[in-house]
Amino acid sequence: MLNPACLWNTTNENKNVADGLYEKVKILCWVMTGPQNLEKKARHVKATWAQRCNKILFMSSEENKDFPAVGLETKEGRDQLYWKTIKAFQYVYDHYFDAADWFMKADDDTYVILDNLRWLLSKYSPEQPIYFGRRFKPYVKQGYMSGGAGYVLSKEALKRFVTAFRTNKCSHSSSIEDLALGKCMEIINVQAGDSRDTNGRETFHPFVPEHLLIRGYLPKTFWYWNYNYYPAVEGPGCCSDLAVSFHYVDSMTMYHLEYLIYHLRPYGYLYRYNPDSAKNLEEQNKNEALEDNQKLKQTISEN
Repeated sequence: MLNPACLWNTTNENKNVADGLYEKVKILCWVMTGPQNLEKKARHVKATWAQRCNKILFMSSEENKDFPAVGLETKEGRDQLYWKTIKAFQYVYDHYFDAADWFMKADDDTYVILDNLRWLLSKYSPEQPIYFGRRFKPYVKQGYMSGGAGYVLSKEALKRFVTAFRTNKCSHSSSIEDLALGKCMEIINVQAGDSRDTNGRETFHPFVPEHLLIRGYLPKTFWYWNYNYYPAVEGPGCCSDLAVSFHYVDSMTMYHLEYLIYHLRPYGYLYRYNPDSAKNLEEQNKNEALEDNQKLKQTISEN
């Protein structure tokens, strides 16, 4: 895998934390694509965010050794999405289970900020049966993750998912990929995780930023407002400063996001949002309380 620093000239930027998480939180990404989209869409994914995955695979109905893309021997079309998903996770499990701790599925028009995803996942163990994404609420008691925004399975979740099809606990019950996968996850006791940041803002997004940032862009009659597991926010509060993904991203916007996220900086600003600050403050208060308690005990014993 190409060193992500090669994407931009970041030699003067301190990336010690991001580099540490790259080694600590290993993510295999697989991208759902097709023969007709390798040049139109997938190559732009390959040229941008995919280079920050620890391992990247492109899953298609047909093998392409030049791109390369894995051939899943399925048909193309929306009614084939869940078959492709099942077979892709089975392929990953059979060939790359030990290559990563977490396994991310994304579409070829999804943009993913891997560094932010690693921060989110660093709070959890890959041995925990859990998966993350943009959590929707209809039809599944614990909710399910939007397919377009992408979702990521822990190592244990992947193992349970693949085993469930081999033992007939789950089946190809529907062509609606994200809902069907969510139903299976509930059956096999894989938890639907909360991917919001410490301010309660969403990190996985099923649309491009402008659809969420511009008030009134999505009418209130639109399905989106009724599907969110947590109350959706309109305007700038829609999206975390540590956003993980956006969907319906065309090829040009892939490069726009790449530049805006990894290159553009306003002069004279320190970074505003520290997601660990509340936690750090809590730990500091605990330590100070322990020190005060020890000092009090020492004073009492001396007297």
